[in-house]
Amino acid sequence: MARKRLRIWYDAEGDSLEVIFNQEAGYFQETESDQVMEKVDEAGNILGFPVLKVGALMRAPLEVTL
Repeated sequence: MARKRLRIWYDAEGDSLEVIFNQEAGYFQETESDQVMEKVDEAGNILGFPVLKVGALMRAPLEVTL
């Protein structure tokens, strides 16, 4: 069984967060939120999602330590 990796990127300058479950070809579709999209494959399986304006969703600043 192939291992899947969860990948998370945060862009402080763009104030966006992207979470990828599967690194596969797909396309983005809208959700009920203006800040969140879904990346899906041709079968409609969710591959990941970006979140825009993350700072507006949080009460405290997001701190990322590498």
